[in-house]
Amino acid sequence: QVQLVESGGGLVQAGDSLRLACAASEDTLTNYRMGWFRQAPGKEREFVAAVNWNGGNILYADSVQGRFTISKDNAKNTVYLQMNSLKPDDTAVYSCAARVLGTTQYRYWGQGTQVTVSS
Repeated sequence: QVQLVESGGGLVQAGDSLRLACAASEDTLTNYRMGWFRQAPGKEREFVAAVNWNGGNILYADSVQGRFTISKDNAKNTVYLQMNSLKPDDTAVYSCAARVLGTTQYRYWGQGTQVTVSS
């Protein structure tokens, strides 16, 4: 059972930056893919970014490409999402998730952290 805890959300102005963190309970996640998702009010959850725990296969949604960066710290069992040039449309609850490589469903989810970007 992998437990994920997000932190780092908050209220910022357009153009500002935030860094979200997702701390994982497991010491060994080498066979996992870690993803960030977001859900805005009244909208479906959407994919933001993902990375394999070994660092490979980084993928971003078109809407955040060039502004957001996903990274990880193996020593801290933590995945980060650096968000720059934030826009009001980035306002959402951001959640991290983990799935076993070779599967399609993200099995483990964090509770989410609110990001609000004012204009």
